[in-house]
Order: sequence, then structure tokens, then C-alpha cells
Amino acid sequence: MHRVATKFVPRVLTEDQKANHVNISQDVLDHVSVDENFLKTIVIGDETWVYGYDVETKAQSSQWVGQGSPQLKKARMSRSNMKVMFLVFFDWQGVIHYEFIPDGQTVNKEFYVAVLKRLREAVRRKRPQLWTNQSWVLHHNNAPAHSSFLVRNFRAKNETTVVPQPPYSPDLAPADFFLVPKLKSTLKGRRFNTIFEIQKNSTNELFAIPKEAFQSWQKRERCVASEGNYFEGDKLE
Repeated sequence: MHRVATKFVPRVLTEDQKANHVNISQDVLDHVSVDENFLKTIVIGDETWVYGYDVETKAQSSQWVGQGSPQLKKARMSRSNMKVMFLVFFDWQGVIHYEFIPDGQTVNKEFYVAVLKRLREAVRRKRPQLWTNQSWVLHHNNAPAHSSFLVRNFRAKNETTVVPQPPYSPDLAPADFFLVPKLKSTLKGRRFNTIFEIQKNSTNELFAIPKEAFQSWQKRERCVASEGNYFEGDKLE
């Protein structure tokens, strides 16, 4: 017997939800088996809050000390109230489109349609082959604005296919398990005094992520192997 810490997960999944995770993941893997370049056609997007000050993780606040040194102590901090929402779309080659949501604006269905129009223009300019072949597909989460009838109608008119995203599954959303943590880890512990400083530093850190890193987010095999259970943070066998 040994003592282990509890792992917190977004939701305790039902058997039907686990089966849905497996089926959707397997469908993506089936596409890959038919076309090995399928993952290179996926454009992933999501929005996240970026703060004027975000708390460091325990690992980030750790320091080297000598043997016998007293345990370090640090006052508990909290995130600042000043924040801005950052919206990013990327693929295996890097960032395609990004923008900051204006203060007071919510990401509702009308705003998201306008975002998708700007995204389509960015794909046309930055990924001309995908645009010419109309082979690019969109991956985003199931937020109400993303799945609204207005957005679905816009996608249908423009023949934009979406890769299904199972509900309650951030470990299958590349923005959640790859891009957002990588971006925010470099901003934690730093203090910005204005919205402009938040935007400038967020943009700098976004484009500092090397291109090679964008090619390492495919994880569907692990979902199938785990039979639909959460696996983010688990040790590989």
C-alpha cells in the first residue's frame, strides 16, 4: 500500500460519455489511416483570459537552497482583476490568426461569425494550398457561441467542416492541453500595468513558441487506449 494524491478531473464521465470520447477519437484516427496528412489540415481555435498578474505555479516559485536551509515561505497571491480575452487559431505550422476581444464585448454568436470571417481570410493568405483545395477543417470546443445555429449556418454556407470535440474533454482539445498552458506558463509571475502591456507580452510569447512545438499535440491514441477516461497528466506505461 502507498498513499497517492487525488487527481482532479473536469467531470466524472458516464459510460456513454466515455464511449463517445472513444468513438470520436477513433473516427479521427480512421481519417489519419486513410490520409496521413489529415492532421495537417486541422485549424484549431479557442479563447482564453490573460491577466495583468497571474500566480506562479509551485514549481516556478521554487528556488535552489543549501542543505539545512529553512523552508522558504511566500505570501499567497491572487490573479489581478485586469484581464483581456485572447483568441487564437493555429495549425501544425503555427499561428494563423489571433485577436484580442474588445473590452465589454462578449464572444456571442454574432461576434464569433465575424471572427470566422477574419479566420477564413487569414487561411486564404497564410495557407493558400489549404484554401485552394478547400481541405482545411476547423476544431473548436462546444461553447454556446461556437455551436449556435447562426455559426452552424455560416459554416454550412462556406462548406467549413468541423472536427467533433467531445464534451468535458479538455485533454482532447489541443488549445487546452497544449497552446494555452504553454503560453500562460511564460506569463505567470509577471506583472503588467496596462491592457496594452498584457496584449504586447502575450503576443510576443505566442510567437516565441517554436514551430516544432506545434507538431506535437496529437493525442487521440491515448484516449482510445484509456477507454475514454481522462489521461492528461497520467504517466505513460
